[in-house]
Amino acid sequence: MQLITIEELKQRLDAGEELNLIDVREPHENAEFNIGGVLLPLSEIRTMGIDPIESLKDKEVICYCRSGNRSAQACQLLEAFGFSNAKNLVGGILAWREAFK
Repeated sequence: MQLITIEELKQRLDAGEELNLIDVREPHENAEFNIGGVLLPLSEIRTMGIDPIESLKDKEVICYCRSGNRSAQACQLLEAFGFSNAKNLVGGILAWREAFK
């Protein structure tokens, strides 16, 4: 699993890059604050698989959660499903909100 920092991600978003962001938090967390990712909770990846993002297997996918723990687990699962470029956002949304208030 590769890592990406909040600073690197913010720079890429600010530059207008089209990124594949996956929010692996629960719906209520996503509704509270979101940086533009597709909502695919870790619990759903575990139970239902990766059908909604199957087409991204050969592309860079950046997973994020509240603190970086669930997204690290999601990256490991995605790699097991054959994803070749899954990245975990270090520190998650907590770090993002702290740095970019």
